[in-house]
Amino acid sequence: MLLRVRSKDGNFRFELPATADISVLANKILETTVDADPASLTVSNQPRGNETLVSTLKGRNLQTLGLKHGDMIFVGYATKVSQAPATPMSIDAPSPTRLQSNIWETVQEDAVDIYWRSKDGKIPRGRDTRFCKHGVNGMCDYCMPLEPYDAAYQAEHSIKHLSYHAYLHKILPKTSSAAATAIPPLSPLSYKVKNPCPSGGHPPWPAGICTGCQPSAITLQSQPFRMVDHLEIASPDIIERFLKAWRSTGLQRFGWLIGHYEPYEKVPMGIKAVVEALYEPPQEGELDGLTLGIPWEDEPRIRELAKMSSAPLSIIGYIFTDLDPDPEDRTKNIYKRHPHSFFVSSLEAIFAATIQKSNPIPSRSSPSGAFGSRMVTAILTATEDGKVDISAYQVSEQACAMVDADMIEASVEPGIVRVKEEDRSQDAARYVPDVFFRYKNEYNLEVKKTAKPCFPVEYLLVNVTHGFPQSPSPLFRSNQFAIENRPGLEDQHIEDVLRTLARLGAPQLSDSSLTSSSDASKRLELAKWLSDWHLLAFLETTQLVSKVDMKVLVSTVTSPSLLEDPLALNALFKTESWQTLMTFTRESAPSLPSTSAPGLSSSHIDEDIPQDVFDQIAAEEAARREGPSGVGSGVKICPHCTFENPQGETDCEVCGLPLG
Repeated sequence: MLLRVRSKDGNFRFELPATADISVLANKILETTVDADPASLTVSNQPRGNETLVSTLKGRNLQTLGLKHGDMIFVGYATKVSQAPATPMSIDAPSPTRLQSNIWETVQEDAVDIYWRSKDGKIPRGRDTRFCKHGVNGMCDYCMPLEPYDAAYQAEHSIKHLSYHAYLHKILPKTSSAAATAIPPLSPLSYKVKNPCPSGGHPPWPAGICTGCQPSAITLQSQPFRMVDHLEIASPDIIERFLKAWRSTGLQRFGWLIGHYEPYEKVPMGIKAVVEALYEPPQEGELDGLTLGIPWEDEPRIRELAKMSSAPLSIIGYIFTDLDPDPEDRTKNIYKRHPHSFFVSSLEAIFAATIQKSNPIPSRSSPSGAFGSRMVTAILTATEDGKVDISAYQVSEQACAMVDADMIEASVEPGIVRVKEEDRSQDAARYVPDVFFRYKNEYNLEVKKTAKPCFPVEYLLVNVTHGFPQSPSPLFRSNQFAIENRPGLEDQHIEDVLRTLARLGAPQLSDSSLTSSSDASKRLELAKWLSDWHLLAFLETTQLVSKVDMKVLVSTVTSPSLLEDPLALNALFKTESWQTLMTFTRESAPSLPSTSAPGLSSSHIDEDIPQDVFDQIAAEEAARREGPSGVGSGVKICPHCTFENPQGETDCEVCGLPLG
C-alpha cells in the first residue's frame, strides 16, 4: 500500500505491504528527519491532536492500525539535545507472545459504558405501509434501522445533544473493531502552553513561546454531545426532606447527589443518573447564597460507604437551592432564572467545571484513559408561576479546559463570563489565546465576535433533562432520620437511635425466630426504618459498628427484596456489632413500672402484660399523686405522661393533652 507522511521536514511517500510492522514505517520516517529523538516520535490521523507515541504501538502491523492505501499520516517528534547523527529507532520485532498494553486498553469503564459498547445502538423502525413494497421478512431504505446519531430522528424527538456513545459511533471510523480501537478518537481539551515545548528550540513559558507550544485560538460553540442525558430522582421524598431546611430557616442549602448510572432508553444509547440519596456537607447558608468547603472532610468516608450498598453507589453530582419568597405572596417564589436573565450564573458554571474536572470518568476512547465527567448540577429554583422545580445542567469540555487553564472568572453580571488578562510573571504565568463566539445579529446573519473581555455563559452550558419515576422504587425505603450538618434544626444523637430501636422491639426480634405474622410485620417495620441513608451515615461515625459489619448492614438494608422477605435481616442479627447495639438498647431502655403483688416477682409476668396496661397504671398513679401533694407544691402532674406542669396550666407542656 502507499502511505503519505507529513512532518515538519516535508511530505513523503512510502510503499509498504499491509502486513508490515509499525517499526518498519517508523524507521523509514526517521530516515527523513534530522536529529529526531526516536522515543518522542508520534503519529496521528489529524494535523493537530490525537497524537500517539509510536513506542506504544509495538507489535502491531499497518493493517490492524486501520491504515489503508493512500492514507495521510501526520508525524511529530522532538529534536535530540546532542548533535549525534540520527539512528534507526530500536523497536522490537513483532512477537506473537508479547504485546504491550496501552493505557486506554487497561482502564475499567463503568457498567453502563460496558453495556452500551456491547450494543450497536441502532434505532429500529417498523414497516412503512406507503413505501415498503417487500415482504414481511424484507428490508429497504424506508424501514431499515437508523444510526443512533441520525439528525432527522434527533430533530423529530427534540433531542438537543447526542448521547456520549452515539457521538462515539458518529466519529469512529466504519472499519473493523480492531482498527477502530487502535487510535482512540477522543482527546481531552487543553488550553495550556505545552511545557516543555515539543520543538525544544526556546526556553519554556513564560520565557519563550512558539506556534508549536502555544494553544490555538478558541471558538466557543455548543457541545454536540453530553455525558449524561437525564437526571432521575428516585423518590419525591428526597427533595421534600432537602427543602425542609429552607422552608424552616429561609437559608439556601447544598447537597451531594448519591446514586448510580443506568441506560436511558428514551435517547439513543442514552445514560441517566439516578439519585438515591442526598448528603449535606458542612455549610453556612445565607439568604442569597451559601459558603462551602471544597474538598470536604468526609468525602472519602461517604464514597466508601456508598460503595457498600447492594448496587454500588457513587457521588453523581450536587444540588442546591436558589429560592427567594415573593414579598407580596409568601406562598410563591420569585422567578429569577429565565431566558431574559440567566439559567446558570458564571460563578456556578466555573464551580461546575471545577467539580467535573476533578471527577473524570474512565474511557477507552481517550489516549489518557479518561474523558469528560458525569457530575450533574441540579438547581432548585422557582418557575414562572412561583412553584419550585428542578433544573439540571452540565458544562462543556471547553468550559472545563478554560477553567483548568485559569482563563476565565466570574463577573458581577450573573450571565456574563469574563476572560482574564494574559500574565507573563514567573510565579503566575497565564497565556490566554484568542477567544471567539458566534451569534446571529439583528439581520439573522451569523457573526463571529471576540469573547474578550466577556461572553455569555450560555456558550458553556449543556442541558440535561430531569424527572421522577412513575412507580418509585428507591433503594433507601425511609428518609425520616435526622439529616446531618443541620445544627439546631435537626440533631443526630445515638440516644434517639437506641430509643427508636427499643420502641420497634429490636432486642426481642433479634433474640427470637420468626413465629407469627406480628413478628413478620415488626421485622418489616424495623427493616424499613434501618433503610435510611442518613441513619447509616450516622451509625458509621458512632464507632458502635465495625467496618466489616457496616458492609453487612448497608448491603442488607439496600437489598431489593428487603420488604418482601421477613428473614432478610437474619444476616444482620448475627453480627457482633448488632449484638453490641442491642446491649446498649436494653441498658438505655426505660424501666417498666412494677405492678406485681407483694411477695411475687414481676420478672415472670411482665412479658405477658400489654404496654397499654402499664400506661394506664402510670396515669392512675399520677392522678393519685396530683391530689393534695400536687396542689400543695404548686404543680399539676399530667395524668398521661406524668410531667410536672406549673399550677394554672390547662394543657401539658410536653404531650399537649388536657390536664383536667
